[in-house]
Amino acid sequence: MLQEFSYYPIFGRPIILYLGIITVCLFLVTASIPVLSRRGVVKIPFVWHVRIAVLSICIALVHGMLGMAAYF
Repeated sequence: MLQEFSYYPIFGRPIILYLGIITVCLFLVTASIPVLSRRGVVKIPFVWHVRIAVLSICIALVHGMLGMAAYF
């Protein structure tokens, strides 16, 4: 069942591909928050760094589980 969900096509591409792209984007946003705050470009509270980090880890875990479900 998870294998079917992993490869469910959205716009011709499997959903696992989109989860991977979202995960990479969230990791980049998480890493850019302290850099932008330190340089004074924008002032983002530290709590948002933690929240986005937790969200990106959760999505990465779902992405990894769906990827592994294709082989087990």
